[in-house]
Amino acid sequence: MDRSTQGLEALRARLEGEYTRKTPGSRALFERARTVLPGGVTYHIRYLRPYPPFIEKAEGTRVIDVDGNVYDDYWMGHGAHILGHTPDFVREAVCEASRLGSHLGYENPLAVEYAELLARIVPNMEMVRFTSSGTEANMYAVRLARAYTRRRYVVKMEGGWHGGYDGLHTGVTPPWRGPESLGLPEEYLKYTLVVPYNDADSLEAALKKHDVAAVVLEPVLGAGGCIEAEREYLREARRLASEYGALLIFDEVITGFRLALGGAQEYYGVDADIVVLGKAVAGGYPGAGAFGGRSEYMEMLDHIARPNPRERSFHGGTFSGNPVSIAAGKALVEYLAANRGIYEEANSLWEWFRRRIDESCEARDRPCWATGAGSMVGIHFTRSRPRSAREAHEARWGTGVESLANLYMRVRGILYLTEHTMHLLPSLRHTKKQASAFLEAFEAFLDDLEEALGGRPWTT
Repeated sequence: MDRSTQGLEALRARLEGEYTRKTPGSRALFERARTVLPGGVTYHIRYLRPYPPFIEKAEGTRVIDVDGNVYDDYWMGHGAHILGHTPDFVREAVCEASRLGSHLGYENPLAVEYAELLARIVPNMEMVRFTSSGTEANMYAVRLARAYTRRRYVVKMEGGWHGGYDGLHTGVTPPWRGPESLGLPEEYLKYTLVVPYNDADSLEAALKKHDVAAVVLEPVLGAGGCIEAEREYLREARRLASEYGALLIFDEVITGFRLALGGAQEYYGVDADIVVLGKAVAGGYPGAGAFGGRSEYMEMLDHIARPNPRERSFHGGTFSGNPVSIAAGKALVEYLAANRGIYEEANSLWEWFRRRIDESCEARDRPCWATGAGSMVGIHFTRSRPRSAREAHEARWGTGVESLANLYMRVRGILYLTEHTMHLLPSLRHTKKQASAFLEAFEAFLDDLEEALGGRPWTT
């Protein structure tokens, strides 16, 4: 074992010792969980070494674990809580809706009112259908695009995460091809094409060669490391999709209501044909999903105009449009619409934060780079600023640094996921004081990392 490896292991051992002393309750719960939950967790990305903190309570921009430790939360319910955990006005709307019935199973007036609101504020969303998750919304959006175009292929981007839907569950991690899961036959991906992010030439090559129904992309990669699309790339994606007869689908599960009230379309000034929403669309409550677009596309779902089920695109779901999720989302979006200034303030704060991260890295001969847009932040331990998920992976100068950073910040009272990718989804209500505390802790990590490594291997 060389000196740098020994140094890293010693630093990890010290941090794990501090963490285990602070979190005995979480450790005990994890041991119990391992007997009834595969891997001891409800979702694998929530696992953090040596075990995850078990969160008991959330307040605003912070969470509290079973041992009473308080953390600044930079994960915020997978990005769903863009105004912090359960704002009072959202909770009140949910209480009122659930008092009348948590799941009516019939049409309800709130769904109509919320659809009208979304049609007013989300560009090109003339009509909308609600789903129970972002995964479902992506599935139905792709099916709708195929129904409208009568084409087969779908293009997605390397590093793009669109939920667990079979047809898009590929190209998320290296080697960027094939199924991302056992139990997913290769044949299910026969009509899915994967191309590099921020690469218009590769996109055009796929469009030229195949009968493509839809181009599906995140305007800012989420799980891929909060890597922003270049504006010219988005404009080219729009032009190319139109030129080759494909529909452009923006997966705005994360960027929706986060970058701007109208999402990435408003933020970047680029129009999508179909928009997929999730997370914040239900105000931080379960049942968060929707997809919509212009009437000419959404008409393919109209059972009245198309009574034969084989001549329309199917959409359904037991909990679709349930009053609790609708009430929560409507309350949140109404607040955002009445307080648009919150976007300028938050986007300015996190642009400052990214600059400060870059300045700290520059002062240390560039061990890392900041990426992102609006209140989405990625920090990459790479030799150059990544423009794609592939570059973010291949340009890494070391292994295990990301998981060590996660543990270090946890010990300092800062929590985010995952331990493999340092990407932050702060709420629009996080303060500059909190951002400064993160910077202070991160700079301390960089100094301790350099000491543990015995130098700056990222310069060689």
